[in-house]
Amino acid sequence: MERGLRSRRVILDRAMDIASVEGLESLSVRRLATDLAFSKSGVFAQFGSKEELQLATVRAAVEVFVGKVVKPALRAPAGIRRVWALCEAWLHYVREPVFAGGCFFIGVAAEFDARPGRIRDAIAAARRDWQTLYASSIAEAVAVGEILTEVEPAQLAFELDAIGRAGAADALLYNDDTVYERASEAIRARLRSVATDAAPVFG
Repeated sequence: MERGLRSRRVILDRAMDIASVEGLESLSVRRLATDLAFSKSGVFAQFGSKEELQLATVRAAVEVFVGKVVKPALRAPAGIRRVWALCEAWLHYVREPVFAGGCFFIGVAAEFDARPGRIRDAIAAARRDWQTLYASSIAEAVAVGEILTEVEPAQLAFELDAIGRAGAADALLYNDDTVYERASEAIRARLRSVATDAAPVFG
């Protein structure tokens, strides 16, 4: 049992790395077995089909994201500092990438955004959960008097997320880390524009 779980983790770690660069469609039992020196039957037994392998890879990437971004950010106190912590943790995650291709979800979302099915649903659910967390953290900051009451949390969450994703995509494309700084400054400026006088210093 334990050995099987370890093998599954090794397979999924490799699958996430491949998918971050080449996309989920590039995954195959043969490819993973060859890369890891596993038997094809052993890899197949873990998942049963290519779609299940892809879904398991998305779920594993969510777990990595939660561990690397969400949990550290939620240690910040509720309010504008937590909103900033979410932004900062995400930028750190893409700047010091866990995967060879940077953010797992940027690539696979583009791959499946026009392809209905279970894979797109899983990717969309992960993205929606992230934006919901952003929005709820902004709503908390409004409630504690650190962000202006006229701010609509879902709209601001969309803007902050969009700035971060655009910066990460361009930094990777241009191989230019200064783009991360531009994204960080744009997010910081947007948060300052909605901060109340009572908001603590952040960033």
